[in-house]
Parts: sequence; structure tokens; C-alpha cells
Amino acid sequence: MAGYFDHIAPISYDPDSDGLAYRHYNPDEIVMGKRMEDHLRFAVCYWHNFVWEGNDPFGGQTFDRPWFPADTMDLARKKADAAFDMFRILGVPYYCFHDHDIRPEGDSLAESHARLTAMGDVLEQKMADGGPKLLWGTANMFSNRRYMAGASTNPDPDVFAYCASTVRACMDLTHRLEGENYVLWGGREGYETLLNTDLSREFEQMGRFLSMVVDYKHKIGFQGAILIEPKPQEPTKHQYDYDVATVFGFLKRFGLEDEVKVNIEQGHAILAGHSFEHEIAMANALGIFGSIDMNRNDYQSGWDTDQFPNNVPEVALAYYEILRGGGFGSGGTNFDAKLRRQSLDAEDLIAAHVGAMDVCARGLRAAAAMLESDSLEMKRRARYAGWDSPEAQGYLARGATLDAIADQAEAKALNPQPVSGRQEQLEALVNRFV
Repeated sequence: MAGYFDHIAPISYDPDSDGLAYRHYNPDEIVMGKRMEDHLRFAVCYWHNFVWEGNDPFGGQTFDRPWFPADTMDLARKKADAAFDMFRILGVPYYCFHDHDIRPEGDSLAESHARLTAMGDVLEQKMADGGPKLLWGTANMFSNRRYMAGASTNPDPDVFAYCASTVRACMDLTHRLEGENYVLWGGREGYETLLNTDLSREFEQMGRFLSMVVDYKHKIGFQGAILIEPKPQEPTKHQYDYDVATVFGFLKRFGLEDEVKVNIEQGHAILAGHSFEHEIAMANALGIFGSIDMNRNDYQSGWDTDQFPNNVPEVALAYYEILRGGGFGSGGTNFDAKLRRQSLDAEDLIAAHVGAMDVCARGLRAAAAMLESDSLEMKRRARYAGWDSPEAQGYLARGATLDAIADQAEAKALNPQPVSGRQEQLEALVNRFV
């Protein structure tokens, strides 16, 4: 077991290598005055890499890992050994987990908590021994059948209380491990049919739960950000956290817009009918950008396929919006991506991340070059230049009225003519960098 990754050497930056090496990701390269590693803040997820068995809706397990099925504490510790070996080989600064990823579920809530605490001891020691830091922790409140009708939105108050205990335990462990964020992913916070659903009741339950999470954060002195991960359609058809704009409306309703930010996944953005860069730009515009899950979807499929990124132009536009918004704060780039079920070997796990990190490095370089050239921003500023005049600013000033503006337009006999948006020229400009 201890030798699962032993035949793979730590990955180094070597642009000329024909083997497993970073050809573009150079952690120490300076981009816009900051190390590449500090811009990208890479994290490896525990779940897809060390929990998923390679099953899909039409077939069962294809992966044969020595720690499967990880239903005992001994196997959970062996899984942690493998995980931290892989983190070391990749040289990533962060990792992420759900409670369900790192400990087997107990026969009772108390036993599950005891196992989580015990595995926290294991992770804490591995981190102290040179392992990566924790980007974020979260609770799995979607896999077990008790959550089939939701977690905080469940019609059974006992499930709500069970969730409160689970989240408290996960937040405590995240705080103890000095995690930089805590994520809430409402995997089943939605509904399948209105025939048995009380929407107003479920909204109130979800809002109260999130408010209590924020209160608990302050009670324990957790300094990290609370993040919601928007996701549409899957697994429930009508998810309450559909996209960034929907989440912001929810936060505003419950007065949490200054307390909670978003963790945006590319695959979820696509499922919502948006681009990744749209969701990032929207979050920045609304002041709730936190972190990202970097993956991609199969554009011919109607579900979340969680594939590793391989499209540099797409990634470049995403990082352009991140850099334009000021970069990551406590967030980072987590690879919420999984191997294809025919990729069976330890080398596949390493190679998938190496390739993805190279794609992100290329995208970051392109995004930085675009931003530093000022080419796009100059054209954006020119498009809105008319609004810089005192008169135009007056249109938006407090006290301006529809009557007064309408009277000005009529007095001047305004007859504005459309101006080209030059989209094709801008797209060609982007292609010079990617």
C-alpha cells in the first residue's frame, strides 16, 4: 500500500522533458509581480481522486485502489497516506476534502464525529510533516439516503438538526487545520416536483441554516471565508443555488451578502447556460467572488462530467476576469476533476493534474499579458467614455429624475446613432495572446 506512488518521482519544471514534468507551470516564475504558485493557489481534491471508484450510471467500479472500499479506519489511514504522497509528488500548496472523504461513516452520529476527529489527527500530523495546507473543508450532505429530500431544506426537522451537527463538526476540523475557507455545497437543496414542495418554507430553512453557519464562524473565531458553490439542475432539476446571480439574490434576502462568497465551478457554469468567465465576472461585479473549482464539461453531454481542463483559451479568459478583479484572496484553483473510468493507473492520476496545471499556467500567462497590454481595457473604457462627462454623471446622481432627463433629451432633440461593439475584432485580439 505504502508504495502505490513510490515509482513516481516528484514532478519538476522541465520545459524540454519528454516524461512526467511541468512544461509550463513554474511555481517561482514571476507574473505581474507575484509568483505563479501564489497566483494560482492550486489545490487537489480528496473525493474524485481517492474516493470515486470509476462507476457511472451504466456501470460499476473500474478502479482498483489498495485502500478501497475505505470503510474501516485502517483503510482511511492508508487512503490518507496515498493522498499525501500524491500531494507531495505534485508539489501543490493546498488540498480540499469532505468529511465523508476522509473518514468512514459510523453507525451513529457520535461515531462518525469520533472518526472525523481521529482522522483530523492524521491529517494534522501529515500537514505538520510538510504536507500542503487546507484550502477548504466541507460536509457531504448529499450522498446518504437521509438527504434524498435535501439537507437544510429537508421536510424532516431531524435531518436539519443532523446537518447542523455535521456542519459544526466539519467547521471545527477545518478551523483546527487552519483551513482558509469553508464551503457549503447544497447538493440536494432543490426540489423534484412542486406537488410535494413548500418553496417558501424551504427558502426560510436554508436561509436560517446559512445564517447560523455564519454566526458559528464568528463564535469560534474562524478567519476563513464561508463559500457557497452554485450548481444548477444536477442532481435535482430545480436547484436553489442555480448560479452566481441566484445565490446573490438569496444572500441579499437574508442579509448575508457581506458574509458569504461563492466558489465557482466551470462545469456548473456551463450547466447553467453561462461561460466560466461570465460567472467569475458576475461574482466580482457583485462583490462575492471567492474561489474556483477548475474543470470542464463535455459539451455534447447534458450533465456535469468533471473533466480536467485542456482548453487554454477558455482558461485564459477565466483567469483574465480573476486578475481583473484583483486575484484570489483566500480562494484558489481546486481541481474538482476526475479521471475517465478507463484511466486505471497511478500514473494517470499524476499525469491528469500535471497536464491541467500546465493548462492553467498557460492561461494565467496569457491573461496577465492581456491585462498588462491594456488592449481590451482601453477599448472597454472607450466604449463607455460618454458616461465620464459631468452631464452624463448627473443622470445617475441622487436626486436626478426621469422628468429632468427626459426634458434634456427633448430640448437637445437627441438622435443617438448606434456604435459598433467590434466583437469580432476583440475576439481576434484575444487570440493574439492565447
